[in-house]
Order: sequence, then structure tokens, then C-alpha cells
Amino acid sequence: MTGSGKSTLIQLTNGLIMPNTGRTIVGNYQLYPKLKKISEVKPLRKEIGLVFQFPEYQLFQDTIEKDISFGPINLGRNKVDVLKEVPDLLKLVDLPADYLKRSPFDLSGGQKRRVAIAGIIATNGNTLVLDEPTGGLDPQGEEDFMNIFDKLNKERGKRIIIVTHNMDHVLKIADNVIVMHKGEVISTGTPFEVFSDEKLLEKIQIEPPKIYKLAFKLKKQGLDVTKKEFRTIEEFAKAIKEHRK
Repeated sequence: MTGSGKSTLIQLTNGLIMPNTGRTIVGNYQLYPKLKKISEVKPLRKEIGLVFQFPEYQLFQDTIEKDISFGPINLGRNKVDVLKEVPDLLKLVDLPADYLKRSPFDLSGGQKRRVAIAGIIATNGNTLVLDEPTGGLDPQGEEDFMNIFDKLNKERGKRIIIVTHNMDHVLKIADNVIVMHKGEVISTGTPFEVFSDEKLLEKIQIEPPKIYKLAFKLKKQGLDVTKKEFRTIEEFAKAIKEHRK
């Protein structure tokens, strides 16, 4: 729910804010309360790429090429090497290579978001943290972006951490789920472990994925398949078929 602490938590991961108590540990980096300056802030920011809810607002250069290459060059990478990689990054986010010299401000909202995400990917950190990355997009746009993040995870080995209210996305691609409520982590587990727990869903007032919503309705009518693991409509149909044998 709004106010559960999700955005605060992800800003702690790369030192945008400091903890008031305790400490934040990210890999080999430890951030303490009242720490005024992070001595190794560049390696930390390279390791943790943070994409805000509307990343298109992070654009500021006059060409797409400059915007994508700004981050890694600022972090100390060789400019020539970085510029060579930009066309491949455009391809990765499904934008044409001839967009390099175009202004990012001439693009649609969804295209701007692709450029901004390409810029974060360009830093080549191991972890990408995304705060509601599909907010404001149409269904096809949402699907396209989730496929990009899935590809980064499966093909490039990046750790992807997504803050989202869209439980259908969570069910489709998440390996692990962390549930936050009123500033605390109250549950962790696989999508199946979280979404099959009706009491937990009621407590956090989150509507389950559409498939699970239907499964709970069927359960009330005497057909309980909620103990079976499923992510897709096909797997859900198979669970129903097996139950009725």
C-alpha cells in the first residue's frame, strides 16, 4: 500500500538517503546514520542503478546518445568505449539505432522511458532497482517493459528489484516477493506462497492477480486449486482439470 515504505527502502539502497537508525548494508558498502559523505559513492551508484517512477524526467541532454552515455562516462568509463555500446543499448530497449542524434524531448512518453532505462543499464551495474516502472503506460507498453526487464535478468544476469502494485506482473516474472506493510517487511516468499495466503492479502489490502482472484471464487464454490502452483492461464486450467479427475 501507499506509505508502506517501499520508495524509502529503495532510496536507501544506493545512498540517496541515509538511515535514521541501524545501518544499510549493500554488498560491501555500509551506510550509517548521520553519515554526511559516502567515500565510495561512485562504485555504489554503479552497482545499484535506480530507476524512478517516471524515469523520463531524468533526461536532460540534447541528444539520446549523450543522455545514455552520460552516466557511465561520469562514473569514469572511457568515452569512446561507452559510445560504441550505445547502439546495442538502444536495440535492447527496442529503439532504432538511427535515434542516436535525435533529441530525447521529441520522443513519446514511452520512448523517453526506454532511453532513460538504457542510460541506467549503460552503467553496467549488477543490480537494477525500479520504482513502479510501468506507471502510466498502456497495457502493451507495460508488457514491453516487463519483457525488457526479464531479458536483462535472463540474458545478462542482472538482479532486478521491482517496486510495483501490479500483482499480475509479480506473478508472471518474480522469483521472490517481499511484502511491506506500514514500514515493515511482513512476509517473503515465492509468488505462490504469497498469493495463496488469503489472510495476508486481506491484511495488506492488495488485490491478487486475476488468476488467483478467480481461484478464490472457485474455492468458495467447492473447487479449491489454491494449493497448486500456477503462473499462467494454461497452468491454471491444468490445475482445474487435474482437480476434477
